[in-house]
Amino acid sequence: MEAPATTTDDARPDRRSPERPGYGHLLRTEGAWSFLLPGFLARQPFAMLTISIVLLVEHTSGSFGLAGAVSATAGISMALIAPQSGKLADRFGQGAVLVPQVFLHALAVGVLITVALLDAPLWVLFAATVPAGATAPQISPMVRSRWAARLRGSPLMNTAAAFESVTDEFTFVVGPVLATALCTGVHPAAGLIAEATVSLLGGLVFAAQRRTQPVPARAGLARRRGPGEDGEDLKGAKGSVAPDEAGSPASALAVPGTRVLIAAVLGIGMVFGGMQVSLTAFTESTGQPGINGVMYGVFAAGNMLAAVAVGTIRWKRGPQSRLLIAYPALVAAAALMAVASQLGPWTALLGALGMLTGLCVAPCMITCFTLIETLVPAGARTEAFTWLTGAIALGQAAGSTVAGQLADRAGAVTGFLAPFAGTGVALLVLLAFRKALRSPDSGRVAARGLGHRTAVPVD
Repeated sequence: MEAPATTTDDARPDRRSPERPGYGHLLRTEGAWSFLLPGFLARQPFAMLTISIVLLVEHTSGSFGLAGAVSATAGISMALIAPQSGKLADRFGQGAVLVPQVFLHALAVGVLITVALLDAPLWVLFAATVPAGATAPQISPMVRSRWAARLRGSPLMNTAAAFESVTDEFTFVVGPVLATALCTGVHPAAGLIAEATVSLLGGLVFAAQRRTQPVPARAGLARRRGPGEDGEDLKGAKGSVAPDEAGSPASALAVPGTRVLIAAVLGIGMVFGGMQVSLTAFTESTGQPGINGVMYGVFAAGNMLAAVAVGTIRWKRGPQSRLLIAYPALVAAAALMAVASQLGPWTALLGALGMLTGLCVAPCMITCFTLIETLVPAGARTEAFTWLTGAIALGQAAGSTVAGQLADRAGAVTGFLAPFAGTGVALLVLLAFRKALRSPDSGRVAARGLGHRTAVPVD
């Protein structure tokens, strides 16, 4: 009998199954709901942290530039430390890392709030911000890692990536609006208090869902020849997988494609951070600070709607090709936003262009997370996902810093140049190193994981 057919990377995700990937099929995955619901609660604070810091520090200092710099410090700390927590989660298990992390984060945020309200010296404020960002729980990478363990080799991975982006973007609709409402309507520190509280409670509930977490590397190595948890083979496609089965690298950064995708999502993060600060500065300059959350919510809603659509499409092109098409569209949308903002204080126009930019963000971000799953072995996957989310946070930090400085020095609307600059540089990196995005096993057989470079006819 002849071997099963194989395809190139561009076609592989779409021809493994005649069934059209869809959210209904995805949500029927065994054990999915046990981590989706607590994961949804636990990830809400991620979208609240930076905007809550911006609003609190701007209230106490009166400077958008300083507020952006403090927020950037939190983002940089998160970007540098979060991948290390992801590596620990791969090695020892998600629950073992998450439980102490959420307690440390609640304590660190409490210290930051106290320091900001007491008008402490700037160096103390920045020093207090570092642990607040460094301990921020990375729930989204952990959820994505659970999907990857459950759906290994399935065309539903693209749908799962889209679903996670929808969920993430929903938090970016709810989180900034909620944080803004709390900070402006209750107390300047209320946003951070809510962020720390939900992080603690949601993180503990999520950590308790141990049955669906990927097999830790230490346990996987000890049992790689035996049955996995819940009676499943550690090398099976549906359950948790042995993380070191293909020889995991010492770090996900050892995979060249990871570094290219980090650059791509850095640009996306600059869109998020630049939009947050620029919209805040713009709405205050027009005397409408209360609509800041609404305008950012419109941007995030566009992102969420596009993510829903991406997850329902059966793509004819592979993720690498899709990324190289979608990213230039994002750059163009950011350019339109930057140009239109200089023409006048037209709230409706900027809101519409914000939604357009959001529509262009989702396909890029979803495709980056889809690609990382194909490039990085299972034993480094949580770390890889965390590098991407950390890079988004770092991009947010850079975007908020640049936008804040521009807003302070050259006018509120100049901050919109930051997303355009960030995505433009990222696009150049993508084009220069696009070959690194090809999966080394791009021609593998879906059923058995064997590699072929050319298509083999089906019996």
